[in-house]
Amino acid sequence: MHPVERTLAILKPDCVGRNLVGKVLDRIEAAGFKILGMKMVRLTQSTAGEFYAVHRERAFYKDLVSFMSSGNAVPIALQKTNAVADFRKLIGATDPAQAEPGTIRKDFAESKQNNIVHGSDSVENAKIEIAYFFSEKELVETNPYF
Repeated sequence: MHPVERTLAILKPDCVGRNLVGKVLDRIEAAGFKILGMKMVRLTQSTAGEFYAVHRERAFYKDLVSFMSSGNAVPIALQKTNAVADFRKLIGATDPAQAEPGTIRKDFAESKQNNIVHGSDSVENAKIEIAYFFSEKELVETNPYF
């Protein structure tokens, strides 16, 4: 049995700007994820750069920071058994052209950069990424009876 984990999703500026937040949230909830925390934010060049600092040496870093600070985004702390791997499977490959049919990116993303959603790549990074946007007191455990 897999452990209950947390992961971070970010509905990126293209998702928010194209009014796809509700459709993507429907997919996330239908896949069994529980929302522990969610908010609308506007990242600055500085905060986006800090969040994606792990990619600082990569060729796409400046474009990624520019894109992520180009409009509103919705970070969401999620919980589910096997959350990290299940969420990455749900969203699909970074490049929507390579994503599996039925994944969020295959169905909604326009390009490798404008790919609708971010998902944590490990349990360890999920903890760091969730803490970037949420204090522990902002995260609400869901009622197990519903």
